[in-house]
Amino acid sequence: MILLAVVAMGIYALDQISKYLVVSTLTEGDIVRVLGDVLYMHFVRNPGAAFSMASGMTWIFSIIAVAVVGLLVWFAGRIRSLTWAVVFGLLLGGVLGNLTDRLLREPSFGLGHVIDFISTPWLIPAIYNVADMAIVSSMIIFMYLTIRGIGLDGRRADASDSSEATPTQIAP
Repeated sequence: MILLAVVAMGIYALDQISKYLVVSTLTEGDIVRVLGDVLYMHFVRNPGAAFSMASGMTWIFSIIAVAVVGLLVWFAGRIRSLTWAVVFGLLLGGVLGNLTDRLLREPSFGLGHVIDFISTPWLIPAIYNVADMAIVSSMIIFMYLTIRGIGLDGRRADASDSSEATPTQIAP
């Protein structure tokens, strides 16, 4: 649980500090080349979800984010694996980062626009932030662990664990 909290707080802090720096040093719409054509800082306010989809439904994303935070906190007590703690920490920190924007930024409570500023046009034609990267990273690790059959306790489900499902031989 400590690792989950440390990862979540670290991601949340990194996200909020980076957004503060962007808002305080750039004007909305500014594009700054960081690494040639590979990495830009492009300050936008996103009223919707990924790729600015569903921009009129910000309040729904706020409600969903609150529910996700609740579920993550509830599941936290079941985690016995460091890797799963990192997954849940990345997800919790990312969700809290974007939820803070939706709750506290303009235009109003629950309808705030998320600050996005990282652009990698050669890789993903989107503008995102630290919270978004944490959420996507958590989902990649989540899928890997799930495909590998690794449970919240860190153990892998083996075929030998399902011996009850196989027919038994009857001795003559």
